[in-house]
Amino acid sequence: MKQLRYRVVERRQETTDTATLTLAPTNGGIGAWTPGQFTLIRAGDGAEAPLAISGGGGDRIRHTVRDAGAVTRAIATAPIGTTLELRGPYGRGWDLARAHGRDLVILGGGMGLAPLRPVITEALAHRDRYRRVVVLVGARTPADLLYSQEYGAWRSAGAQVLVTVDRAQRGWRGAVGVITGQLPRASFTPAETVACVCGPELMMRFAAQALSRLGVPDKAIQVSLERHMECAIGRCGHGSPGSALVCREGPVADWERAAPLLSVAGPVAPAQQGSPPVPAGEPCR
Repeated sequence: MKQLRYRVVERRQETTDTATLTLAPTNGGIGAWTPGQFTLIRAGDGAEAPLAISGGGGDRIRHTVRDAGAVTRAIATAPIGTTLELRGPYGRGWDLARAHGRDLVILGGGMGLAPLRPVITEALAHRDRYRRVVVLVGARTPADLLYSQEYGAWRSAGAQVLVTVDRAQRGWRGAVGVITGQLPRASFTPAETVACVCGPELMMRFAAQALSRLGVPDKAIQVSLERHMECAIGRCGHGSPGSALVCREGPVADWERAAPLLSVAGPVAPAQQGSPPVPAGEPCR
């Protein structure tokens, strides 16, 4: 797929190491995308990184990027005016149509809230399509919370928003504890619920299991395996935890299918250990 040039037109620092970039095309955009999809993006002559789309409108697109290495650092710290190169969109996103007429429960842990932000935006823009919309947000500390300035607007638009952190800091008056600890406070009918879950593998496993125990059908629980994304077309072999090619068939998958992939100990499947980023211009290795 052709690389397209985008310019950083807005930059918002979310946390000390994470920023949301608003990008505008300079020579044609990537076209329509759906919540849960991602792009391959690079800065300068560096390697590409697969990044979930965290929002956008019209021909503009947003990416929330954490400085986690040389490639993502170059993107996350790009100042306004910087030109980046994108390819995409790639992947299978969240199936929101399944939630029409039902309760929609969204659980985002840490950076996992980024690919869920378009789900929240879409659901609240079409609030009449859903019964109840519940958003559960978790982070390590209050300083690590993404989009905290948007929670009030989400509530005003009709969502129940519950926020918790692992460790409180001075002045924090909210909940402390794991994100699943907020489920008893959430208003939804399990048998009539579709859930979207994204975050660290351990968090997704515990969240999906907790939802299943409450009575949410496994087929109605969707998780994102985006941390396994690599080449986006399933040829490099690095996006394959277990037997599934996440690049071709994901990153979003039903819990019924994803459960075996997330039952392996450790944050990343063995094939992922130490995997280098995808070299620019080389969609497969």
